[in-house]
Amino acid sequence: MVIKVFLATSSGSTAIKKKQQDVVGFLEALKVEYAELDIACNEQNRMWMRQNVPEEKKPSNGIPLPPQIFNEESYCGDYDTFFDAKEDNTVYAFLGLPPPPGSKEALQAEKEHIMQNGTQAEGNPDDSVKHNGDAQGEEGQAGDEEEGEGGRADDEATELETSRGEEEEAAAEEETDEEAQEEEDEEQEDEQLHSQEEEELQQLEEEEEAE
Repeated sequence: MVIKVFLATSSGSTAIKKKQQDVVGFLEALKVEYAELDIACNEQNRMWMRQNVPEEKKPSNGIPLPPQIFNEESYCGDYDTFFDAKEDNTVYAFLGLPPPPGSKEALQAEKEHIMQNGTQAEGNPDDSVKHNGDAQGEEGQAGDEEEGEGGRADDEATELETSRGEEEEAAAEEETDEEAQEEEDEEQEDEQLHSQEEEELQQLEEEEEAE
């Protein structure tokens, strides 16, 4: 892509000459490849420039004055817009060219890209590591708390089971004692009945002997 600068080499206007020199000198300082197209001595250049400057960029009389700047056939602007771009460090964008690495414009574009996309965290990995570490610490703390709660729950469950077991054992012992007592009572009753039967038999035998 070649930058085209339309200018008038034989212009009688000091202001126009100064503007043309300013544009050309700055392009040379940036080492931007450009071509000078004279509209004073070349009617074809003058007609092409007038036809390709957008209507909204033309002055009220419809005749654009040099210098006019194009990137091939794409219109870039006039001196005023060029001057604004120079002040804002956006000349390469104004010319439709990629800024060279390390230039002010490239650094500025990179900062704007970072701000727009929110990738500051990538430029400062320490912060992300710190945040990750904090998150891991919080997760570990939460895990310890969960383990502590789980341990307490297990202990409570164990205590409940133990108390239940003791109650069941006590109930079983009571039942066993009751059964043993009942057996003893039954044995005593049997013995009493047996002794009564023996006494009755003895009385009968004595009565028979008496007869």
